[in-house]
Amino acid sequence: MASGSEPSINGGSSIPGENEYPSGFPQSICDEVPKEKFLCSNCNNVLNKARQTVCGHRYCLACVNWLLRNNKDLVCTKCKEDQSIESDTSVLTLDQFFNDAAINKEILDLKVHCANQGCPWRSTLKNFEDHQSQCEYALIPCNIGCGIMVQRKALATHLERGCPNNKTTCASCSGVLTPRELQGNADKVKEHESCSHVGHLQLLLEVIRGLQSNLSSQERGIPEILDFLQPGTTGSSLVSHEESELETDGGESGVNDKASSLHDDQAELAVGQQLDTLQQRVQVMENIISALNREVEKTQIGVVALERDNLNNQQIIQQLETKVEEQQEWLTRKDIHITSLQQCISGLQNVSYDGTFLWRLCDVTQSLREAATGHKISQYSPAFYTARYGFKVCMRLYLNGDGVGKGTHISLFFVIMKGEYDGILQWPFRHKVTFFLIDQNQREHVIDAFRPDLCSASFHQPVSEMNVASGCPLFFPLGKLRSPKHAYCKDDTIYIKCVVDTSS
Repeated sequence: MASGSEPSINGGSSIPGENEYPSGFPQSICDEVPKEKFLCSNCNNVLNKARQTVCGHRYCLACVNWLLRNNKDLVCTKCKEDQSIESDTSVLTLDQFFNDAAINKEILDLKVHCANQGCPWRSTLKNFEDHQSQCEYALIPCNIGCGIMVQRKALATHLERGCPNNKTTCASCSGVLTPRELQGNADKVKEHESCSHVGHLQLLLEVIRGLQSNLSSQERGIPEILDFLQPGTTGSSLVSHEESELETDGGESGVNDKASSLHDDQAELAVGQQLDTLQQRVQVMENIISALNREVEKTQIGVVALERDNLNNQQIIQQLETKVEEQQEWLTRKDIHITSLQQCISGLQNVSYDGTFLWRLCDVTQSLREAATGHKISQYSPAFYTARYGFKVCMRLYLNGDGVGKGTHISLFFVIMKGEYDGILQWPFRHKVTFFLIDQNQREHVIDAFRPDLCSASFHQPVSEMNVASGCPLFFPLGKLRSPKHAYCKDDTIYIKCVVDTSS
């Protein structure tokens, strides 16, 4: 594997090599230049499976894995560049990266085009990877291993006309497997050899039977003697020659005839033994073929039974999946009902009638994670009143920010709710509102105040359960929430105070 750097523990760069991981999407595929919030803080590509840190910066999932694997004390790249941020959240661990569902949704809706030359495809980023896997203009290697790169749409023509590895021959039966049969995998030859043993044995049987036929014909044949005849020799001269030899040689010829007859008998005996051996082997092969045919029939019956069982199992699985979906819907409805009841109980326990409310929020780390991932981007305080028969109001908190403060600040808003005494109150709402983030060391509280915009519908008499929230989108920087100089977040708890000045 090629690597462009060493891990930063040894002083190297924190950027991995070009082949070490699949980083974000290249900016060049976007129809328009992507916004800064869509770019990875590490690889500067368009975010791929975006993860957000507690300090508000975003990274690709692959970048997160690489950085955590190759850095001992990982510090946020953006925080390191911005010397003005003083926060211990800049030192990152695995539990400080959260899935940013909101930004992922925006990224997947970006307009992109295909990077392959000549391809006219255009769509959104969520369809990009599916298109790349089947783009007809993509360069792919020949699937039977000749090493040539061709466009996907030209692969069939290459296999039929231009590929040097276009044929493979079975060594047992001399059968030719074309590239279409190979389908890019040389293991097809091995599969052919393992699945065609019955055919190969039948070929062997035919060869043995042919050999048996040849041996039988040789046993019944008459030896050729024409090669002893010289050119021009006639039948009468041959008889005269034999008579003169008999007269001169006498008893020697009789001995030779007996030796020749004995030799012929031994040859016939050897051929007969070889023929018996071959016949026995042929019988064995025929028995093997019969046994294999029976096994093939049993296997086929077993396959049919397995397919039937598989179909039944799939039907059962589909029924169970339907039941699981129904249970999940029921649990969702139950969770919504429980949340509603909890809000009602909390509202009754913490009601205030003097325009001042102190809101205690626990499990801040968990709430930050839920806000960063988009699971729960905001939360409402219990309702309180400006007087015993006054305005009914509450606060709305975005821990990961909203609008211009999203991802960088805590956003805090004031909400006017539909109350029991709205009919006798003076509208629009005119009172000054002050927010406090309490320093639990009692050193320096964060204070922000605003006066209502009388023209805004947010401060007119509600016609629904509550008006649109209005307030401070840049209430407090996320990077300073855990500052060691102050105790805004202590024991994973923060306190937010709201004061409505009814005297003004």
